[in-house]
Amino acid sequence: MEATAYRIVQEALTNVVKHSAARQAAVSVTCEGGRLIVEVVDEGPPARPPAAPPAERGFGLIGMRERAVAVGGGVRHGPVPGGGFRVRAELPTEAGPPTEAGPPTEGAAP
Repeated sequence: MEATAYRIVQEALTNVVKHSAARQAAVSVTCEGGRLIVEVVDEGPPARPPAAPPAERGFGLIGMRERAVAVGGGVRHGPVPGGGFRVRAELPTEAGPPTEAGPPTEGAAP
């Protein structure tokens, strides 16, 4: 679970650098009700449109979701009102098999 949290933060910050004109981002890690909450929020706005065609773009958000689901968690992501983008991962603090239930794995973060 620790490696999953680390890699999600790493990928989210990479996405800030690649896809945002933000000058800063905030990372928070908290524990709530048996779940590790990892959140990365940038101040936006989005960077200029990517030069690479869609087929050549990376799979950062998909990879984050797959990592979280593999440990029984989930990821939410989306724009922040007023500008910016948020990635929020919720991971169980105890190892267990992946479940179909749990937090949404796509869509706007709360």
